Amino acid sequence: MSKALVFVLALACVLRAEVFPMTLRQAVDTALKQNPDLALARLDQEKARQGVRVARDPFTPRVVMGSGLAYTNGFPLSIEGAAPSVFQANATQFLFNRPQSYAVAQARENARGAEIGVAVKREEISYRTASLYLDAERAGRIGALAQKDAESMQRVLETVQAQVREGRALPLNEKQAAYDLARVRQVAESLEDDRQTAETSLAIALGFAAQDRVHPVAEERNAPVLAKSEDEVIQSALEDNKELRQLESQIAAKRLEMRGERAARLPRVDLVAQYALMSNINNYTEFFNRFQRNNGQLGMSFQLPLLAGPGVSAQMAQTQTDMDHLRVQVSAARNRIASDIQQAFRDEKKAVTGADVARLDLEVAREQLSVILAQMQEGRAALRQVEEARVLENDKWIAFYDAQYNVERARWNLLRLSGGLLASIEGAP
Repeated sequence: MSKALVFVLALACVLRAEVFPMTLRQAVDTALKQNPDLALARLDQEKARQGVRVARDPFTPRVVMGSGLAYTNGFPLSIEGAAPSVFQANATQFLFNRPQSYAVAQARENARGAEIGVAVKREEISYRTASLYLDAERAGRIGALAQKDAESMQRVLETVQAQVREGRALPLNEKQAAYDLARVRQVAESLEDDRQTAETSLAIALGFAAQDRVHPVAEERNAPVLAKSEDEVIQSALEDNKELRQLESQIAAKRLEMRGERAARLPRVDLVAQYALMSNINNYTEFFNRFQRNNGQLGMSFQLPLLAGPGVSAQMAQTQTDMDHLRVQVSAARNRIASDIQQAFRDEKKAVTGADVARLDLEVAREQLSVILAQMQEGRAALRQVEEARVLENDKWIAFYDAQYNVERARWNLLRLSGGLLASIEGAP
């Protein structure tokens, strides 16, 4: 492939790409509308809803119309169980069928479980979007500070080079300054790559194309506040956790399935109706004493299973095994949720402590820069010392921002585990 063609294709991709500036709340709202995983969950929910209609279908009359017209030679034989006729109609409907009734109830429970699954997916997508948004925002903010570091190190290198030319510094100092500049530039380039990757991942999570990007908008946003204690969060999470509710819905559906399998031994009653318009060319008058063109039947069909066979008990045993499996999952999920919340509180506490330490460290670095600036005005400090102090201050700013993002991420995680993530994001500006 020629270079010109590659250039044209790359240019076309760039021209198609779009950058969407968004706040955190706007990003989450967009994800809840366009995220493909959530769209699939909604399709599964719709499929489960239609499953209720499918299960109820045998309880509604089903009418089939057709014709059994045929040439008859000799005694009128039946065609698919019916005498030859010009026109015929058959209707059937379940009147009493306990297995199918339980199948309807199971379908409704499955639909309820699918609805809970959509809620679970909504919270999962919201947290994933918030995490990707924080990653992109952090990379952009820290990348800007790293770029300032590179500018300061460039001025330091220029100062050292002038000192080397004047004979007031060793060549080794110039090499060290050049190395420091290269290192800072490498960090800045890495952060820029991280920012582009995070913005692309965020765009995909929001349902945009892979060549698009979502750019976080600068906003005043504080870390969410936790209004409950650890024990209260654990208690409320175990009572209203959507994952647990979904597992419990699956157990309820399996319980209905077992009741339907047990009901296979019960009698069944169906409504049956039939109408047929006969023709007198089918030798009816030759073999029957009386012929009537219009004929109909309306009644009920009774079925009483006498020997259901071993399959019913085997199916019930399988269903019981599935229920036991789900109960083990519920128990494991409850323990995992409690453990995750306890660990999340420990992580949040460590993040807050780290943020306090980073804030104090930043205050020290800012005071040191102020002292060196004052010394420079008095002629007791060189430009190189000032720039190095600025680099140090920027590094402390980076550590401070990292600590702030760790606190915010830890609290979003706690809200996700407690089920209050969406409410907090929707209440954000």
